[in-house]
This record gives sequence, C-alpha cells and structure tokens, in this order.
Amino acid sequence: MNKKQEKQVKKAAKDLLETLKREKLTLDWRKRLQTRAQVMISIEQILDEELPEIYEEAKFHEKCQLVYQHIYDNYVDAGMSVYG
Repeated sequence: MNKKQEKQVKKAAKDLLETLKREKLTLDWRKRLQTRAQVMISIEQILDEELPEIYEEAKFHEKCQLVYQHIYDNYVDAGMSVYG
C-alpha cells in the first residue's frame, strides 16, 4: 500500500466513525437486530465507496466484519466508547 492509499484508508475510517456516531450508534443499538444490520450495511457502503481498490472481495468482506466487531465491542450506547 502506498502513501496515497494509506491516506484513503485513514480518511475512510474517520468518515465511517463520524457517520456511525452521528446516525447509527443510538441508545441500545446493540440490542436491536435491525439497528445492528444497519450498522453493518453502513460499514460496507462507506468502505466500498472510500477504500482504495487494492482489496479483493474476500479480503474486503473480512475487513468489514473486523470493523463491525470492533465497533460492536467498543462502542456501547449512543456512540459512547471505551476510549472516552
């Protein structure tokens, strides 16, 4: 991955987190199946639009799943995270 692609990945991650916090990570978001599905769809859409085209399909889906699991594990209610 070159420097330009690294910047694209960082921007995609930042945009994704901002969007999820603003629109999807509501109170008790992890308790509702529909909301969890919307979070996963948002992850896939944003990363598909913003990541560089270097990832093959299987690797892309693996990365989406890893991002979802990280969000699920670390962002509890209404965008509150273990980091803040």
